[in-house]
Amino acid sequence: MDELVNTLMSRFPSLRFTAGRQFCWSPETGEIIYMAKARGRQATWSLLHETGHALLKHQGYKGDFELLKLEIDAWQRARLLAGDLKLTISEDHIEDCLDTYRDWLYKRSICPTCNAKCLQQGDFVHYRCFNCHTVWRVTASRFCRAYRSTKNISQLTDQALVTVLE
Repeated sequence: MDELVNTLMSRFPSLRFTAGRQFCWSPETGEIIYMAKARGRQATWSLLHETGHALLKHQGYKGDFELLKLEIDAWQRARLLAGDLKLTISEDHIEDCLDTYRDWLYKRSICPTCNAKCLQQGDFVHYRCFNCHTVWRVTASRFCRAYRSTKNISQLTDQALVTVLE
């Protein structure tokens, strides 16, 4: 891992790499955090992916689909970076990683009342069922299980929902 980190630091001197407990890109601190003791191909791929986020200057995201797009873009950048370094990232690994986000998004979109699949609303906080009109919130954290709550959210009328979205 140290060799790859050193290579990336020399190629991208403006990027900051910090050893930590997981692989991630922190837009708040401008650091690529990596597991220094991690070994193997998956560790290499994770570091390239997080470097992809940094090179693309990814910040935050508002909506669920925006998060998935950022992840897809970071993997695409990681592929290019890997090619430059004469490395290959397993396409199966990339799809497995993206599937975790797709699964997370899918679980969030299931109506807690009728199980219809719905889309996140324009306020990026609520979902609204097209079938039974239930409105629910989901946790903003992508690291938590998909928890849907209708507590304190009544069945909003169409006009009330428009007001929320404006």
